[in-house]
Amino acid sequence: MSELRLGKREGRKEIPLVFVARLFCVFRGFQVDRWIRRVTMEGIIAGLLEQFENGKMTRRQLIQSLALAATAAASGSTAAAQTASQSKPVIPQAFAPAPWKTVWLDHISYAVTDYRKSTAFYRDLMGWEISNDNGSSQCTLKIGDIGGIIIRNRREPGGGQAPNGQPSPNAQSSSSGRPPVTGVINHVSWGIQPWDTEKVKGELERRGLKPRPDMVGENFKSFHVTDPDGWDLQISNKTKEV
Repeated sequence: MSELRLGKREGRKEIPLVFVARLFCVFRGFQVDRWIRRVTMEGIIAGLLEQFENGKMTRRQLIQSLALAATAAASGSTAAAQTASQSKPVIPQAFAPAPWKTVWLDHISYAVTDYRKSTAFYRDLMGWEISNDNGSSQCTLKIGDIGGIIIRNRREPGGGQAPNGQPSPNAQSSSSGRPPVTGVINHVSWGIQPWDTEKVKGELERRGLKPRPDMVGENFKSFHVTDPDGWDLQISNKTKEV
């Protein structure tokens, strides 16, 4: 293969493209920033195409050089991923794996200060359907095709129900004999359809809510709001995996 060079610029020496490609191969095992790798590849490809268009290399040489650069980039990404995975400590087994898999969300139970107020909130905002209401302390709702939820007035330490809309003064206390709470569910994220970021934000604001954006990457869009009890409710564009 004849020596290939990047286009010459005023005041700079020509750099052999073969040398650049080989150098890329040498350093492919290092965890180079993805953006830098992309820019480097774009520069190499642009140089190769320029050489080909100017008649300084054959089609065969172009294909061989592009294949070399692509192989180097792919190897670099694989090596970086392997290095990252090897650096993470292995999570030990808690016990032997159970002989089943989770296939359905039967229900979630929310303990709230006023079950009627919370039921109305989730029914009207999330489109959940009431399937059973005992008329005094709890309501069961259907969450689309996912499962169900029971929204009930939280119990007082003595075992009684807190009255609707009136939180028990000792509601945060633990019942006798129960261990202290050390782990809590921070929030739950629900995927909705249809999704239009600006329209969803506007609808939330129109209902007196204060949506906080939480966008991760290019494809995940969501907002956080609080329900009548101050619970962090996240609404996102994430739906079932295809």
